[in-house]
Amino acid sequence: MATLQPFVDGGTFFEGPRWHDGAWWVSDFYAHTVSRIDADGRRETVMEVPGQPSGLGWLPDGSMLVVSMLDQRVLRRWPDGRVTIHADIGHLATGHANDLVVAPDGGAWVGNFGFDLMAGEAMQPACLARIAPDGAVSTAATDLYFPNGAVITPDGRTLIVGETFGNAMTAFNISADGTLSDRRDWARFGPRPEPGTERADLLRRLAVGPDGCCLDADNHLWVADAFNQRCIRVAPGGEIVDELKPANGQGVFACMLGGDDGRTLLVCVAPDSSARRRKLAPEANLWTARVDVPHAGQP
Repeated sequence: MATLQPFVDGGTFFEGPRWHDGAWWVSDFYAHTVSRIDADGRRETVMEVPGQPSGLGWLPDGSMLVVSMLDQRVLRRWPDGRVTIHADIGHLATGHANDLVVAPDGGAWVGNFGFDLMAGEAMQPACLARIAPDGAVSTAATDLYFPNGAVITPDGRTLIVGETFGNAMTAFNISADGTLSDRRDWARFGPRPEPGTERADLLRRLAVGPDGCCLDADNHLWVADAFNQRCIRVAPGGEIVDELKPANGQGVFACMLGGDDGRTLLVCVAPDSSARRRKLAPEANLWTARVDVPHAGQP
């Protein structure tokens, strides 16, 4: 049985973990930074994002894409260190921009909250935006309940996105031009709530609140369950076959497989996801566990 062990501490709220070019990369929401972390846990700030960073990915030329949540943009950090605006999804997003996944050809999909989560608004559906390799923005899918962590299968043909308030991981076919079709449940954890459901009632209805996720070579997903203080391994259809919990009872908000053999699971933990409380104290941490099945697909 895998167990989680502390790795890095002192963050405000870690999100968007990735393994890239022999190191971990992670966003820290309220420190407004993106960091590179080596295998020994040494952290180096590589980019500052005043608009609050979230999802990370890389283009074929080595440029890093970073979601800037509050201004609903995706930034591009070029290999020479320059930072430009890669895309603006503000005309599509109805809440903070959030996580993204980048395909090998440079196309990307970006989710958004869909409503003002931190102000306590009732849940409303959101769209998933697609960003073409040249930065052009279009609507990829609609009526998603807080589209969050997403993966692309190794064959490049399927996109799976977590609906944090939808009790589901939802799959689409990816066409050659990046459009999505054949929407279906990849995993169903419980009934789909109604739009407009108030937050307190919504939380009572959710068996799993999918947040950041990653795919392994057995076509199972590791999923951060944002409302149940755990990271779960999920089989197609929705059976939970493994569960990891931090020993200190903190919440788990993202995860990624990486390391030299792809068998290190990194999880982002914090006492809660309250913006007000997380800004006040550096209480977020990264934990790791060794697992049997290695990483697959994107990111």
